[in-house]
Amino acid sequence: MMVTLPPDYRPSESEEFMNPLQIEYFRRKLLNWRADLLREADGTLASLSEGGIREADVTDRASVETDRALELRTRDRARKLVSKIDQALARIEAGAYGYCEESGEPIGIRRLEARPIATLSLEAQERHERMERVHRGD
Repeated sequence: MMVTLPPDYRPSESEEFMNPLQIEYFRRKLLNWRADLLREADGTLASLSEGGIREADVTDRASVETDRALELRTRDRARKLVSKIDQALARIEAGAYGYCEESGEPIGIRRLEARPIATLSLEAQERHERMERVHRGD
């Protein structure tokens, strides 16, 4: 089913939760986010493949190596994020997007706007984080 999304559309709490417009809105939001991350990753790969470190000065070389290591860590985080985006897109296809994995309750539009890959409602996420702190001993 093809849904035409008005250019100025923003989901609201007053609408039916996960109606076709909201689903299309979040699907596009996720696809655009994914495309941006992949575009950035391509740029990183291009810059990293330009060759070895040519700086003669040890300090400059160390600085370049540190920058590259940071960039690789950033790319690894982006890779993991792309995977989570793919999972969210799969939930859209399965009709499960926007609902808490633990309770089955709606996650909420504001939370999905802030974190479109969310799988837990705010309450479930807070419970999960409290349990992590308890088990970690903080």
